[in-house]
Amino acid sequence: MIQQITKPFKYFFKLEAASGLVLLFAAILALIISNSDFSDLYFSTLEKYITLGVKDFGLKLSVLHWINDVLMAIFFFFVSLEIKREFLQGELSNPKQALLPIIGAVGGMAVPALFYIIVNYSDTNTLNGWAIPSATDIAFSLGVLSLLGKRVPISLKVFLTALAIIDDLGAIVIIAFFYSGNIEIKYLILMFISVIILISLNKTKVKKILPYLIVGIFLWDFTHQSGIHATIAGVLLALTIPHNIKNNKESLLLKLEHGLSPYVAFGIMPIFAFANAGVSLDGLTFATLLNPVPLGIVLGLFFGKQIGVFLLSYISVKLKFADKPNNSTWPAFYAVSILTGIGFTMSLFVGNLAFANNLEYMDGVKIGVLTGSLLSTVFGYFLLLLFSKK
Repeated sequence: MIQQITKPFKYFFKLEAASGLVLLFAAILALIISNSDFSDLYFSTLEKYITLGVKDFGLKLSVLHWINDVLMAIFFFFVSLEIKREFLQGELSNPKQALLPIIGAVGGMAVPALFYIIVNYSDTNTLNGWAIPSATDIAFSLGVLSLLGKRVPISLKVFLTALAIIDDLGAIVIIAFFYSGNIEIKYLILMFISVIILISLNKTKVKKILPYLIVGIFLWDFTHQSGIHATIAGVLLALTIPHNIKNNKESLLLKLEHGLSPYVAFGIMPIFAFANAGVSLDGLTFATLLNPVPLGIVLGLFFGKQIGVFLLSYISVKLKFADKPNNSTWPAFYAVSILTGIGFTMSLFVGNLAFANNLEYMDGVKIGVLTGSLLSTVFGYFLLLLFSKK
């Protein structure tokens, strides 16, 4: 399947693997603080409103919304740069090579959603969280894979990375179509005009970031006001950033991707994890996990992900639609499929959107995501340890 590994992939894998450990620390710290004497301070700080600008030209958001709407727009901008590069020049530019992770990602999004829907079909309020277990956290999953070093063939690392990137693309589409609010036509038109300007900058070969940044800020505001989630502005902006395939040194896309990567990996994502992983465990029992929301998420992440990814990938290889990763075995491939159930960051993010108007379900979302991700981590790691070569 994988014959040649690009330098951007190697850089990406090392960065994401390292940031996974930082994410883990941020999540544990959030859990400790939210269950300590500082819990009131933790939650009240996240609810505090901060205004940037002046009265009529200011933006007033809670600390949590500054993180989830503004910082995550930068994250989605960065992710979309990665997706664009991968399809233009990277591991997904070869259709035959890209087919297996695409098929695996489709199964890994559809089957977990089905698990969640089966558990929550009778409640229209909780049913809105169907997409929560469909996401894979790139940093965490690659972080676990990196702990095994050379025991895991590079082809499986590429497969997991490609699948997680496609998974992010699926999450972007889901957010845009299913988790947007009431659409304001005036701002939608202004969004459209902003995108046209950005495309014009691309077509006229503007290679400086400042013009894109200025239009991008307006695009974010128009998107925020339109009813579409503000993070989509980051996606639209990234898709218009020019990439020079023949001369990577002159590529604005690569310069931005490499420039932003450490800030996203070791800044934005840990901040998001710290702000969103905190949940009170007071009174938590096993019965809590049997509530529809956490149960649907746990089943979706732990069982749905591995079944969807492995089953569809296995069938596609047996039917010769795609090739199995080089130097890998089916047991090792199955273990990697389990690791795709580490939802964490993206699952928490989708959960925030799904229950924006029903915050009473958010504790259940956090418990479900943390439990499902933990189970996937432990079982995936030890199976890989058992089945991979020394």
